[in-house]
Amino acid sequence: MSEAKTGGNPHKTLRTVRYVLWALVAVVVVAIGAFALLPKNSNPVTQLSAIGGPFSVVDQKGQPVTEAALQGHPSALFFGFTFCPDVCPTTLYQATQWLKQLGPDGDKLKVYFVTVDPERDTPEQMANYLNAFDPRITGLTGSREQIDGMLKAFKVYSKKVGEGEDYTMDHSAAVYLLDSNANFVGTADYHEKDATIMEKLKRLVAS
Repeated sequence: MSEAKTGGNPHKTLRTVRYVLWALVAVVVVAIGAFALLPKNSNPVTQLSAIGGPFSVVDQKGQPVTEAALQGHPSALFFGFTFCPDVCPTTLYQATQWLKQLGPDGDKLKVYFVTVDPERDTPEQMANYLNAFDPRITGLTGSREQIDGMLKAFKVYSKKVGEGEDYTMDHSAAVYLLDSNANFVGTADYHEKDATIMEKLKRLVAS
């Protein structure tokens, strides 16, 4: 089709394309500049999300655990409950396999299973439940107030569904990955390929 029929102007079209490209370049430059202004060794995700913070709970042995327990080693935190029918046992089974696949480096990673249902998940219940998984996985529970404080600190969604003894819990399903300074660095999800998760964990324990 000829230019006469379409009324097109190739010079005008080229100018428009150049303007668009320069606009895109400007956006990229601004983004790079903003990133460069972040403090050294900072994690943009951490700064934007502010995931983590003070908490005080107990483990499956009834021993006090605070945010200090997350310092000095990488950690993986999973929030769930022992009456969970599928996602929680599946994720904990996967975590057991991750620790095995890491070999000796598995001892560097601390895995925590944090209940969102402390009314039923007493320390005794958590201990019995976790017997089916790697003994290096630590269960965390406490009062409703204590657990709510930890859920808020880590931006975890949790909601009770139903009434009576047969209620269930909706909750975030991702595993939170923290570095040795307790900074949030990413997530692992049971829907991800095992190879992808293992690559994340290997980088985490090597950092």
